[in-house]
Amino acid sequence: MNFSNSEENYLKAIFHLQLENDTVTTNLLAEQLHARASSITDMMKKLSAKNLVIYKPYYGFHLNNEGKKAAIGIIRRHRLWEYFLSQKLQFGWDEVHVIAEELEHVSSKKLIDKLDAFLNFPQFDPHGDPIPDSKGKIKYANKLTLHQLPVNQHARVIRVNNQSTEMLELLKIKNISIGSEIEVKKHFVFDGSLTVKIKPNKIETISEQLAKNIFVK
Repeated sequence: MNFSNSEENYLKAIFHLQLENDTVTTNLLAEQLHARASSITDMMKKLSAKNLVIYKPYYGFHLNNEGKKAAIGIIRRHRLWEYFLSQKLQFGWDEVHVIAEELEHVSSKKLIDKLDAFLNFPQFDPHGDPIPDSKGKIKYANKLTLHQLPVNQHARVIRVNNQSTEMLELLKIKNISIGSEIEVKKHFVFDGSLTVKIKPNKIETISEQLAKNIFVK
């Protein structure tokens, strides 16, 4: 089944919201996509007619199995393109998302499967998000944030949650990236900030907000 770019953007957004909300509301999706509530309602009717979402007016909606399958396919394309742009064309991790937002709408399964093989079947994109395999399986990592890491315990950065250009730029300045080895030296009760040691010997102060968006293992 073919979808418009807009329909694909909606499917992907609903999938991500469903990871934390069993039922997605119109207001929640409108905030995520910066869209009017009336536009959300119109799109839900279209996706419901295509048997991709279960939609109840005034209550909310969620993807059915077909909708999830379609959304995972879009996410797979997006994250493979991010990996390709980062690893093969040397784009920065703060640049790849916007470009992949365009490339993800190229829906040739043969192309994406060949791209996956060319890249040697990567499991994670440049931000640490899992890349669904050709069967739609997703390997999720643990959910320990830097803010939850005990003092003096060593860890490695495996994912960043907020992938805005502003946050990735801040991480770059602080010399934090996927794979960085990090250790919390002190938690400050006053504002939740942390002092961390980034190997080999760099000391940084991390805000609570930033620390909660960095996942470690």
